[in-house]
Amino acid sequence: MYRIGFGFDVHQLVEGRPFILGGVRIDAQKGILGHSDADVLLHAVSDAILGALALGDIGQHFPNTDKSIEGIDSKKILARCMELIQEKGYEVNNLDCCVVCEKPKIMPHALAMRETISSLCATELDNVSVKATTNEKLGFIGREEGIVAYATVMLRKRG
Repeated sequence: MYRIGFGFDVHQLVEGRPFILGGVRIDAQKGILGHSDADVLLHAVSDAILGALALGDIGQHFPNTDKSIEGIDSKKILARCMELIQEKGYEVNNLDCCVVCEKPKIMPHALAMRETISSLCATELDNVSVKATTNEKLGFIGREEGIVAYATVMLRKRG
C-alpha cells in the first residue's frame, strides 16, 4: 500500500538570520525568518509526510505560538514526522523537492541536502531529489523577499 503527500512552505528572507536549507547552513546575504530555524525545505518535507499520513500539518504539531519550541532545529521536526511514519507502519519510498529563490544558488548544495534528508528519512540517497529554480525576478521571490519550497513524498507500507 502506498500513500502520497504534498508539502509547501514559504518564509521571508531578512538580514541577520542564518540561511539553513535542507539541514545545510549556506552563506548568504539574507537568512530565513521564522519561529524555528525556518528551514523551508525540511518544513515542506515534513508537511508532505504529515499529509500522506492524513495527520494535518506542521503548524498543528509545532505551532508558532509555542514558546518552548522557538528556534527549534527543523531536523527535530522531521525526526518527529519520521516517528509518526514508523508508528503507522510506513517508510519513505521516495521524495521529490523543489526550492524557489533568486539567491543564493541552491544546486551547489543540493547533494549535501539530499544526504541530510535521506539520512533523516532513513532512505537511500537515490530516493531523494532536490531541485531548484528562480522566479525569474518576478514577485516577492524575484525581489529576494522570500523563499518557497515544495515537496512530494510517497510512503509505502512496511513488510
